[in-house]
Amino acid sequence: MAHPVDVHVGQKLKQIRTLRRMSQTDVANRLSLSFQQIQKYEIGSNRIAASRLFELAQIFDVSPAYFFEGLYDTSEEKSAKDDNCMEIVNAIAAIKDDTVKTRIVTFIEDVSGMTVARHG
Repeated sequence: MAHPVDVHVGQKLKQIRTLRRMSQTDVANRLSLSFQQIQKYEIGSNRIAASRLFELAQIFDVSPAYFFEGLYDTSEEKSAKDDNCMEIVNAIAAIKDDTVKTRIVTFIEDVSGMTVARHG
């Protein structure tokens, strides 16, 4: 059975990968791994080594600490919020028209005051 920390880190990996609009294959290629290995990381069945976590942080331009954010917040409200956020991310990722997608992301940046990094 997967350790809860490994599951959390895997969920954060999936979240940032989806936000950056990268496929599992894209990430795997950057790490010289198979996409199946990324799948295993994302579900927490395979533990991510510290050196690999560092590489992932560099790929996504985040601090390694990003993968541990929210680890101790176990409330149901937090889980529901994360589920809603992932639904929004998935909906944006499903938009086929890149111009429309860019306009939506720009709007989100404007109202949130945050910048979403864009990677290939």
